[in-house]
Parts: sequence; C-alpha cells; structure tokens
Amino acid sequence: MANENEAPEGGDDGTEKVKKKGLSGKALILFIVLPLLLVVGGAGGAYVAGVFDSEEETEEAHEEVVEEVEKVVVFYDLPEMLINLNASGTDSSFLKLGIALELDDETVLPELEKLMPRIMDNFQVYLRELRREDLRGSAGIYRLKEELLYRINSSVKPIQVKDILFKEMLVQ
Repeated sequence: MANENEAPEGGDDGTEKVKKKGLSGKALILFIVLPLLLVVGGAGGAYVAGVFDSEEETEEAHEEVVEEVEKVVVFYDLPEMLINLNASGTDSSFLKLGIALELDDETVLPELEKLMPRIMDNFQVYLRELRREDLRGSAGIYRLKEELLYRINSSVKPIQVKDILFKEMLVQ
C-alpha cells in the first residue's frame, strides 16, 4: 500500500511542477514584452508624426496664410540713372540703370519721396566707383543688388525696403 500512496504523490508532484512553472522566459518576452514595445513604439512614432495634433493649430496656420495673402506689395519706381563708371585710361563706360523698390506698405510712399535726394546720392556715390568688371556675370549683378539694398535701407531707416528690382540695366 505504501507503493500506492507514493505513486499518487509522485503524480501529484509532477502536475504541480507544471502548474508552478507557468510561462518560460522566451514565451514571456515573445507574448508580453514584444507586443508592449510595439504598441509604445507605434504610439511614439504617431506622436512625432503629428497624428495627435489638434485641429485648432491647423486653423491658426490657415489664418496666418490668409493674412499673408492679404498683404499688398507696393512697387515704387526710382528715376532712371545714367552713371559714368570708374574706368582706367581714356576709356569711358556708362551704366544706365532703372530700379523699382518693393515695399510692404503704401502709406510710407510720401515719406520715401521726401528722402529721395538722400537715396539718389547714396546710389550715385557707390555706382561711380564701380568698374565695368564689377558688373560681369550673375555674381556681379547679385553683389550690386545686395549693396544697393543695404544702402537704401540704411538711408531710409524706419522704412523697410524688401527688395530692389532691376527694370533696366545697360553697360556701355
């Protein structure tokens, strides 16, 4: 009888060991940790991609775009200039220049017209020192444009000129 008692106890021990063991380490990682990491990673990626952004921000961005479209751009034509370029020897070179100024506000035009003698003086002084070689190629034109823009913005300080547009440029 003792053998009969031992057999059921041994069988009970075997089933108890299986019940106590539960999930192994690999199964735990495969079925719990890995899906949890995928969910957290997907949520983080969606946040970075902007999926959780509210609609209010897009409406504000749309309002800003509408305001930018409504801004009026004003162009002001400067009088044409004919400048004698700096030349070595007996050669003389001339520059005929037509310029338009790009402004944001139409209300500054009367103030800009009052400052026109200062603008023309700054341009004439700079342009008379240029040589024909200074105006060659797109790099020369770009440097001229940037220099004129700097000079006009320093001349009419409270007014902001956005850009200088060349209407006509003739070097002879």
